[in-house]
Amino acid sequence: MAAPGTALAGQPGRRVGYRHPADQRNRPQAGRVRAALYGYAFNPPRRSRAPDPVTVSALAWLERASLPVGQLSDPRVIRAALDRLCVRLDGSPAAANTITRKRAVFHGALGYAVELGLLPANPIDLVHWHTPRAAAAINPATVASPAQVRAILAQAARIRPELAAFFSCLYYAALRPEEAVALRRDDVILPTHRRGKIILTAACPRTGTAWTSTGRPHESRGLKHRPDGTIRVVPIPPVLVRVLRRHLREFGAAPDGRLFRGTRGGMLSESVYGRVWHTARQAALGPELAATTLARRPYDLRHAALSLWLNASGAHAEVAARAGNSARVLHDVYLHCTDGHEDIVSQRIEDALAADASSASSSQCVKASGSAHRRFARDPVRYLSVNRALVPRIAHARRARPARTTACRWHSHRRSLSSEGI
Repeated sequence: MAAPGTALAGQPGRRVGYRHPADQRNRPQAGRVRAALYGYAFNPPRRSRAPDPVTVSALAWLERASLPVGQLSDPRVIRAALDRLCVRLDGSPAAANTITRKRAVFHGALGYAVELGLLPANPIDLVHWHTPRAAAAINPATVASPAQVRAILAQAARIRPELAAFFSCLYYAALRPEEAVALRRDDVILPTHRRGKIILTAACPRTGTAWTSTGRPHESRGLKHRPDGTIRVVPIPPVLVRVLRRHLREFGAAPDGRLFRGTRGGMLSESVYGRVWHTARQAALGPELAATTLARRPYDLRHAALSLWLNASGAHAEVAARAGNSARVLHDVYLHCTDGHEDIVSQRIEDALAADASSASSSQCVKASGSAHRRFARDPVRYLSVNRALVPRIAHARRARPARTTACRWHSHRRSLSSEGI
């Protein structure tokens, strides 16, 4: 992004943002433009070496065709850019999560321009443009039942026995795939006949070799949305304890202690376990269910696990702690996957209505407003007060009652006041 009014090198008087008619005719293919940006211009490790001629040509065209930074202060330009975030390259509408992510990146880039003094303020804050809201709750149609999960896990064990424990960790411990990939022998406590524990300390998400400092596709990081050094303790049921003990007995661990390995002994990649999952899912569910979104991804095992935990316990705080989420996020995401609770609440409401109807037919004193035959409305302050000055008012209010009833209540009230020393 060049500064406003900056002339291009070797082109006197040519300013950034000036579109020569030949620029559109010489426009490179979209794939080459994206490769030049993501493979070189936006990639600091790769900028240390000289670019190839194709990249140089694509970047030169981008420099000629780009707008000057000063034009970004125009709200019409910013709105047009934001509107373009809502469509994909083929012109179809983009997903709400994609729009939100791109808008955040765009906002960050403009904020960096403000830091460099190229813009007086972030112009995106001056435009009344709202990001489409994405649905936080998962689709219940993707959540598999325990029987369906067991069938898929059995098929996965037949295809790749060494990955059976990996998929079991995603379901029985609700681990994220990047957490299970980073799991080591020292992170699991496996008693013989009791519940065990998994102590999570790190995750290894796949980011690609071009974006890691090590040149490998995976990079060890802390737990998601948690400060470095944070651990998470997940109690695991005996069924997972048995699976992990059998895995260690038959396949052992990698030299660095990792429980799960790839085909050549390296880091387990999502392409490897993804192919196994899709094959096992097709065999276990059949063509009809496999064509739906039911358990379409390995990550859906975590959704199935947390939905089951919430249904079984209803303890949102404890389930959130085990899952590594906040209670609010857990409630928003799995709101539609807690089956049966609405039936319990509805039944209690119906029982309360039925009890009120039956008691109303046998007694006339259960109405919220009091007895139907009372001629005067009760004053709650008057009846709760023990002030002596209110006693004549009480007697006067009940003068319309039969004499015997009024006298009995009056003497009873006098006795109660006398016993209290009033």
